[in-house]
Amino acid sequence: MEHLVDEFLNYLTVERGLSKNTIAAYGTDLVHFISRMSAVGIKDAGRIKRQDVMNYLLYLKDKGIGSNSISRALVAIKMFYKFLVQEHLAKEDVSGVIESPRLIRGLPDVLNIDEVDKLLGMPDLRDNIGIRDRAALELMYASGMRVSEIVDIPKGDVNLDVGFIKCKGKGDKERIVPIGKKAKEAITRYLEKVRPEMLKGKEDPHLFISRLGKKISRQTFWKMIKRYAKLARIKKEITPHTLRHSFATHLLEKGADLRVVQEMLGHADIATTQLYTHIDKTRLKSIHKQFHPRA
Repeated sequence: MEHLVDEFLNYLTVERGLSKNTIAAYGTDLVHFISRMSAVGIKDAGRIKRQDVMNYLLYLKDKGIGSNSISRALVAIKMFYKFLVQEHLAKEDVSGVIESPRLIRGLPDVLNIDEVDKLLGMPDLRDNIGIRDRAALELMYASGMRVSEIVDIPKGDVNLDVGFIKCKGKGDKERIVPIGKKAKEAITRYLEKVRPEMLKGKEDPHLFISRLGKKISRQTFWKMIKRYAKLARIKKEITPHTLRHSFATHLLEKGADLRVVQEMLGHADIATTQLYTHIDKTRLKSIHKQFHPRA
């Protein structure tokens, strides 16, 4: 079955144009699925029955895997079987009528404005790495970009003269996102003082560069944010996505239009953006009092 998974992932890359991260996630889920099928004595995709898929989902649940992860695994299996049937590599879509477990979408963790200020103030601007890290953190909060978008953004897609960046998101969809004064200042300082020294005469199109003069990795961003959150004594669970969550939440709390925030985040579905509308009850009451005719 491994070669069928390889063909499927190639199809997602070439014909569907999905992002590398999405394809990697589907690949991981499918490798785990066929490994489990092999462990129970099924090594041919054509021999897998609907009950085998159900048993696999129950197996994941028994292992304590969350409903979101199980749903993602089922989506990968469903897409895989649609591909197999479409390419006449399987006679039947054995996953077609299986429903996903109910998703319980928790509210994302966000930082308040004081916590953002503390976090962004942690990098040491007397140090080249600190200058680079401040620029990266400022850009993440100013733009709401995903960490995968930050690491991939070319230097040429940042227009500091007009204060906009061109961002390529999921499915290679491009969007234009404005950035503010603080981010422009931090990026300018990094570009003028640090990036040329890190490149050491070499060339690299990416905006953010490592000590070795190469494209910075997602893992480096993860460790960076964790380290600065610890220095800032922020007790919340922080990930690279936290600044994206905070960006969206703060815009909406200040009255930004949901559709505009959707556009800046690069969400295909506005329901995803609505996750960020966890406005406190006090503000909801004040809005109701201000606008409802019988309040």
